[in-house]
Amino acid sequence: MVVYSHFPECVIVVAASIVSSKQKWKEFFTRYYKPAIQQLAVSDARTKSLTVEFQDIVKFDVRLSEELLSNPGKVLKDAEDALPLVDLPVKRKVSAFVRIVKIPRKMQVRDLRSDHINTFVSIEGTVRKITDVRPRIINAAFECARCGNILYLPQEGTGKFLEPSYCPCNEEKKGVFRLLFKESTFEDYQRIKIQESPEDLKGGEQPQTLDINVSNDLAGIATPGERIVVNGILRSIQKINRDGKTVYFDIYMDCNSIEFEEQEFDELEITPEDEEAILKLSRDPNIFKKITNSIAPSIYGYDEVKEAIALQLFSGIVKNLPDGTRIRGDIHVLLVGDPGIAKSQILRYVVNLAPRGVYASGKSASSAGLTAAAVKDDFDGSWTLEAGALVLADKGIAAIDEIDKMKPEDRSALHEAMEQQSISVAKAGILATLKCRCALLGAANPKLGRFDPFDNIADQINMPPSLMSRFDLIFILQDKPDEKRDASIAGHILKSHYAGELNAHKLVDNSSITDEALAEAMKPIKPDIDSNLLRKYIAYAKRKIFPIMTDEARERITKFYLELRKPGEAENSPIAVTARQLEGLVRLSEASARMRLSDRVTPEDVERTINIIMTSLKQVGMDRETGKLDIDILTVGVGKSQRERIKDLKNIIVDLAHEYGTGGVPLDKIIEKAGEHGMAKDKVEKEIKKLKEIGEIFEPRVGYYSHT
Repeated sequence: MVVYSHFPECVIVVAASIVSSKQKWKEFFTRYYKPAIQQLAVSDARTKSLTVEFQDIVKFDVRLSEELLSNPGKVLKDAEDALPLVDLPVKRKVSAFVRIVKIPRKMQVRDLRSDHINTFVSIEGTVRKITDVRPRIINAAFECARCGNILYLPQEGTGKFLEPSYCPCNEEKKGVFRLLFKESTFEDYQRIKIQESPEDLKGGEQPQTLDINVSNDLAGIATPGERIVVNGILRSIQKINRDGKTVYFDIYMDCNSIEFEEQEFDELEITPEDEEAILKLSRDPNIFKKITNSIAPSIYGYDEVKEAIALQLFSGIVKNLPDGTRIRGDIHVLLVGDPGIAKSQILRYVVNLAPRGVYASGKSASSAGLTAAAVKDDFDGSWTLEAGALVLADKGIAAIDEIDKMKPEDRSALHEAMEQQSISVAKAGILATLKCRCALLGAANPKLGRFDPFDNIADQINMPPSLMSRFDLIFILQDKPDEKRDASIAGHILKSHYAGELNAHKLVDNSSITDEALAEAMKPIKPDIDSNLLRKYIAYAKRKIFPIMTDEARERITKFYLELRKPGEAENSPIAVTARQLEGLVRLSEASARMRLSDRVTPEDVERTINIIMTSLKQVGMDRETGKLDIDILTVGVGKSQRERIKDLKNIIVDLAHEYGTGGVPLDKIIEKAGEHGMAKDKVEKEIKKLKEIGEIFEPRVGYYSHT
């Protein structure tokens, strides 16, 4: 590049050499893309595009690729003008858009600077919102009202609608013109907003956004929540306030091409060296223990919870059946426990470990924040959808802390998201269905602060049974005093703090802390598998491992299911499990096979997951009165024994009502009569409250009850 600076007030920059030309691009297309152009020539599509890989341009001419990045406007025009010049067997000229993809250097929105304006850039991000696809005029045809002449005025790139002032028939007077729609040229146009991906942010950073203009065949192909790479020319536009134009400019992008990240964890690049390390790790007989120990190693214990979360990270297989039914493969896990036992810490660790994770607090999250919000677009004033946390976590993990603190109307948004893995939106005249194929990891506290081991779980968590039953695994984490365990926890916590102190002290000048001493102190909290390698291990498994269940594994699952269901055949016996738990067992078994990178689900995988499921069921589905498994406690909130007790209590009220009339039956008489049937006073008061809640009885006056 040659710089002339004869004038002190300005600098004139002249390009030393221009590589791009129609002839150069014709040579490139003929060598690399002749079959693709031939295909375009016989295609019936109205809008055509030729997708060109950037590496092919580099191989052809490095200087041409550099010029494309620095001066994309001219270079892309030369490329599109060169397409009709390519000699083809068919006697048809090709006119198409040239779409450049696979730019090696991807940028973040926050890294864009003034130097990048009018250059070709590649931006990674998540689609946050989109506008409707609408026609945009690019070449307007005007008819003169005096003479009938038709004038054409290009509109592309102006931003404002331009009209001719004069007609050649009378240049002295201002003309009157009518827009001719049929003779004008239009293109499809849409504006989308992308947001930085959550995993690329540092602590405390707000994700930045960028507006993208998309047109023609690119319009309408992106939906909120999708991970995309946008390639195009960065533009700037001057900001205007009440006083007029300012010295500040906004940036936006004119999109040239869109690449979709179809696979989950697709943004992780796995090199041949990584793959070799992953395969070597999968052959380790202690792989399950190593992965479990690598999840939140700074938190002591909770081995069964960490194993369940490990299975959740790998997930089962998504099944798309011939009848159109989709069976989810994602595993949902709920942690319920006393305060101060590191539930939130586990959630945050998992979000950081999963390459695609979103964290939200139920206390501050609304249904719009979790699903999708309808917002008024700044561009044209229309209503558009803005993706929420669950949509942004598509094909990843959504961690929702304090899920029990959510408002009931907000919590209802989770029902469809967990089972159908989609979100139906009907807001501001917008009817849409968004994808949220994510695993949900939730954390909740008991209603009264601490857990009561003698009371049913449904009565202790402020969540409806319909939502709780959608979790594949629920774990109760209790803070029980135990000298041996407490000593181990205290020792682990103190070792963690000591390692942190040494690490901080080592940063001081002339520190006496050696690398060996620091490494020794870090051992208790160091994961067995480095977090970066584990993320790649998970990504590799989810990309390439799709295990099939062996006959022996199917037989073991069937036997387990029938064994738990058989006691329910007897009259008045509770039902232990339903088909929902059976599907959960299948998902967990597939995840277990994926953890060891196996393409077969074996009986050993089934046994491992049976142990985890039984641990969960005994904690949340056990009737404390009968000591039997009763899935109704979880699915409907009322177990078999409690249901029978409520039924008996209602009959008692009905019988006593004949004696006391319409004024209601006194509570003490109900308690007395129920006592004859072996019901304790506290149980009677509790069941009366439940009968009143569901509308089976009412209180005509204080302390008196009557049936409806």
